[in-house]
Amino acid sequence: MIKTLIKSTRLSWASKNANMYLLALTYAYFSSKPINNPFEIIVGLILVTVMWGALYTLNDLTDLDVDRRDRAKQNRAFIQNKVDKEFILLFIAILVSAVFLISFTTFPAAFTLILSLMLINQLIYTLPPIRLKETKLAPFFSTATNSVLRLASCAVLLGDIFIVPLSVYIFMYLAGMGTYLMYKSHSKYASLVGIMGGVVLLYTLLVGDMNIIQFAVAILPSFLAAVPLYLSLFTKKDDMFRLADILYHQVAMGFFLVCILIIIF
Repeated sequence: MIKTLIKSTRLSWASKNANMYLLALTYAYFSSKPINNPFEIIVGLILVTVMWGALYTLNDLTDLDVDRRDRAKQNRAFIQNKVDKEFILLFIAILVSAVFLISFTTFPAAFTLILSLMLINQLIYTLPPIRLKETKLAPFFSTATNSVLRLASCAVLLGDIFIVPLSVYIFMYLAGMGTYLMYKSHSKYASLVGIMGGVVLLYTLLVGDMNIIQFAVAILPSFLAAVPLYLSLFTKKDDMFRLADILYHQVAMGFFLVCILIIIF
């Protein structure tokens, strides 16, 4: 049972958190801002990862009936191995409580606030009666919002949420929305959002809000996943999804962590 619960947290998806932390850290690095709290940043990344692990578990629980009918999701933890609902809810409650206890007692209030926004966003996205994931508003509150909150959680630990320029937050929001739309096979809207994201990206480069290294951190890992996701709109959807998962959640993860450690130490 414990193994199944841990699997439901999708630990390999921590790459999303590490990617956003690395991007925020590059702004401290290139502005020569001293990083005097490296261990706080590492623990912050761990807390965000644990929080999202709990939220992924909640998502799998609420989607259980739907996932059973989806051939592509038959490897989800609670599909392969049954766990009583009461134990799943207890597991989620323990993780979320531990995260907030540590954050509230040892971290800046702004960091705890962002964790709260992550939780609230995912609750209204996942749970009835609102359950935004089943409405047309889903693209605005899923990967898009989550990317911004991950990025902001590191920025506040660096002492200034706007150490990352506003244009970069907007770009990451649009990039996250485009990725979600491609995942859901909405090719028309994905292309439109992609064009909007490209315009914002061009702006960030022209005004100096992003240099070439930050461009690589923000774009290349997601681009590796976006290519098979885009191809999934036209061919071998399941295979393309698996390839995107491997490229972003596994291959890129080690690179992100090494770069983070180099910057903060």
